[in-house]
Amino acid sequence: MRVLIACEASQLVCKAFRAKGHEAFSCDLEDCYGGHPEWHFKQDVLQVIDMGWDMMIAHPPCTHLAVSGARWFDEKRKDGRQKAAIDFFMEFTKTNIPKVCIENPIGIMSTIYKKPSQVIQPYYFGHPEFKATCFWLRRLPRLNGTELLTPPSIEDKENWNKWNRVHKCPPGPERALLRSWRYPKIAKAMADQWG
Repeated sequence: MRVLIACEASQLVCKAFRAKGHEAFSCDLEDCYGGHPEWHFKQDVLQVIDMGWDMMIAHPPCTHLAVSGARWFDEKRKDGRQKAAIDFFMEFTKTNIPKVCIENPIGIMSTIYKKPSQVIQPYYFGHPEFKATCFWLRRLPRLNGTELLTPPSIEDKENWNKWNRVHKCPPGPERALLRSWRYPKIAKAMADQWG
């Protein structure tokens, strides 16, 4: 299959599909840091979205959509950032690509667009972290967990805090990258189950 991984600079998902023999490409405005620039479009994904793909897995930016930033929603609505993020997300719903997964954390798109097809956690796939992630699926089955871990209890403060790494990231220029979706076992499950 020809697979487009939209808004991905890490190339985790791209490489997982390549390992299964698919013609996968990542696309992002940033340079890729997955080691394969020959498999990467450094440009607006909307410029390559209609190039005859069989599947797309999209990771639209969540900065202005995720409930983790709800306290800034009023400001983001007023200055147009949230509307622009919604419009960009919705572009992925309009494509003619047969198989589609749009990924985003818990946020406003569940209300604005529709309820997600499924919500996963990294610990369903062997990553000891909490990060509820929504998938909106078209012509793809729900992704099955592959390596279920048992989360620590809230009383186990030390492990609870480790599993909440995403939520505990300090402010700074690297925060968005540190909080971004980077789970190789989920990428492998996508390639194994959807590829």
